[in-house]
Amino acid sequence: MDKIAQALSEVGPRLKRLRTQREITLAALSEATGISKSTLSRLESGQRRPSLELLFPIAQAHQVPLDELVGTPEVGDPRIRLTPRRAHGRIVVPLTRQPGGIAAWKILVPADQTEPELRVHDGYEWLYVLSGRLRLVLAEHDLVLAAGQVAEFDTRLPHWFGSAGAGAVEILSLFGPQGERMHVRAQPRAKG
Repeated sequence: MDKIAQALSEVGPRLKRLRTQREITLAALSEATGISKSTLSRLESGQRRPSLELLFPIAQAHQVPLDELVGTPEVGDPRIRLTPRRAHGRIVVPLTRQPGGIAAWKILVPADQTEPELRVHDGYEWLYVLSGRLRLVLAEHDLVLAAGQVAEFDTRLPHWFGSAGAGAVEILSLFGPQGERMHVRAQPRAKG
């Protein structure tokens, strides 16, 4: 409860500081919010306990998030600690943590993975080549994709991807259960 009391005691000074920095009078803020000048003054001085009914119109009048008025603590470190691992001779880095749904991966395929081993499984895959040259065998198609190129396909088709033989290839992969298409299309820029 001490943290709550401390946070509430800091709301008044924060309200006053925001209003004065914006050079807004109590009368003008009262008109914009529908809150009386005396209530606003008591809020700023700490004589009135802040409530959502009072803070929400003030946040709207100042066009700031409610968090800014109440001093919500900063969110912890948002970085995801990526843990590379080996799978099928490749280095794979999971970019998503939640199970189910679409999974994102960064994959490094070594230069020596050039012999196709076609596989079939449920799902839908989207590949974006970050660097190198990717060989994609998809049913009867045998394609080479360069950096910046994209492929998407139903994984129920026989498929394999690896190096085009000119070195390692680095890709981003989005894989989802059947029916969850990525709807991302990349087209080369028009030359002109």
